[in-house]
Amino acid sequence: MTSSRRRLLSFPAIALLLAAAGCSSADDAAQVAVPKPSADEVPYCEALAKALPQTVAGLRRSDVEPKSELTAGWGDNAAIVLRCGVPRPEKMDDPDALGVEADGVKWMLEQLNSGPRFTTTYRKVYIEVALPEKYDHDVTPLSDFAAAVAKTVPLTVKA
Repeated sequence: MTSSRRRLLSFPAIALLLAAAGCSSADDAAQVAVPKPSADEVPYCEALAKALPQTVAGLRRSDVEPKSELTAGWGDNAAIVLRCGVPRPEKMDDPDALGVEADGVKWMLEQLNSGPRFTTTYRKVYIEVALPEKYDHDVTPLSDFAAAVAKTVPLTVKA
């Protein structure tokens, strides 16, 4: 009797868990690690958050979790992700690191399995943009960020 009672009590719990799991979908907000910038860097990230575009590469702004002024996403399941206040990448010490410029903003390129990742250079705070694999040879989305970055995050060196 005890064993059948346990089965009856656990069945509703399992059914409830399965129902809850069925409620999640691909449209749920993407999980993005929130950077931990210094207190001096936070105001730049807050200003950038207010200036970011609603569309990037034709993709509409989408939620990322946890919600933060330090992160933003665009496209289904945040195909494009921006993080402000990231640590300086070690790759920046590599004299052979690849760099690109998009509308006056300089970025360092890191090629990852998931797609390219770009980090601003010569700015008061490091901003990282991760793009999906389809942008392996296309930096066009970076142009959509250029005005907001140039307006809100000053250069550390004179151009």
